[in-house]
Amino acid sequence: MFTTYAITRNLFDEIADSAFGNRNVTGLMNTDIRETEQGFEMAVDLPGVQKENVTAELKDGYLYISATINRANEPENTKTRYLRRERFVGTMRRTFYVGDKVTQEDIHARFQDGVLCIFIPKKQQPVLEDKKLIAIEG
Repeated sequence: MFTTYAITRNLFDEIADSAFGNRNVTGLMNTDIRETEQGFEMAVDLPGVQKENVTAELKDGYLYISATINRANEPENTKTRYLRRERFVGTMRRTFYVGDKVTQEDIHARFQDGVLCIFIPKKQQPVLEDKKLIAIEG
């Protein structure tokens, strides 16, 4: 019974996806962030992406990560017709707030086996003084 339900659900999902143009891009740019004493370690999954198609930019306290997947190198055969294409083609982008104190020189990144690993050190943020409210009578 569980199998029948799963098949039926998938069939309806496929019909809805194709009717409304929904593209499932789950599994792209999944990110794990670990906190250590020294800082934060990020691991961003970028399957099928080449290193030269990955960029990381720091701007106004935000880390922008972009990746482009291009399947232009696939041979084009006029006799072949795709019945379904699920592999993502295009540009993906994620944004993470890292703080105003972090500089470009502080961040270290490496790309290996389809995973972008980024280290962001902890920076001391100024300590804000607690508000001391005065009671107002009236």
